Amino acid sequence: MANERLRGAILASGLTLDQISERLGVSTRTVERWVEAKDQRRPYRRFQYAMANLLKRELSDLWSDEQTSAETSEAGRAELVTLYPHRAVVPKELWTSLYAGASRQFDLVVYAGFWLSEDPLFFRLIREKAQAGVRVRLMLGDPTSAGVAQRGQDEGIGPAMAGKIRNALANYAPLFSVPGVEFRLHATTLYNSLYRADDEMLVNGHVYGVGAYLAPVLHLAQVSGGELFSTYAASIERIWDGARVIKSPVLESEAA
Repeated sequence: MANERLRGAILASGLTLDQISERLGVSTRTVERWVEAKDQRRPYRRFQYAMANLLKRELSDLWSDEQTSAETSEAGRAELVTLYPHRAVVPKELWTSLYAGASRQFDLVVYAGFWLSEDPLFFRLIREKAQAGVRVRLMLGDPTSAGVAQRGQDEGIGPAMAGKIRNALANYAPLFSVPGVEFRLHATTLYNSLYRADDEMLVNGHVYGVGAYLAPVLHLAQVSGGELFSTYAASIERIWDGARVIKSPVLESEAA
């Protein structure tokens, strides 16, 4: 049975399905399925909120909130494997075992992640996975960006944050020539450091006034109907798309 409330809100907005799909970052066919609702499945929660905001309606005007909330809550609990109170207590072997299982995606999103840039096992995993055809994407903060400067202030270390990034890039120098390994610098306000391998992810939150090693870490696994993992995964893609490619650990602005 079609979602007539959603259909009516779209018609009243004057927007076409193509315009809606472009603004939400999904296909037009996906929006059509939401309207048709033939399989009774609803969009992920974040898309429901985005649609409601776009159409200037309350969420309950478009979907039955009670059922959606129950489905989302149950799936969300299934996605959370473990919650660590801070990064310092995450078992050291978890970081490498996570990436050791990568067969499709190997993503790192940090400001500096300096501690990993000093880990020989992490380097070996990057080489092995790239050689096996896994796409390795390493995203570090742009040391010249306002976001990095602000994070340095927030942590109380000032310019040392940019210095940590430059040192990490120097450590990664041998990997710039490895086929399949890609480096980019982002200028985002990074709310979490993200470590993804296929359908598992470690999310290290950033907390004002303390270093990331003192902030909580979520260990997530993707499950059908869940939204936690997909929300962070979409964030990785947005950061990647907005970051700039670098081919050398020596930045253009710092080259002699």
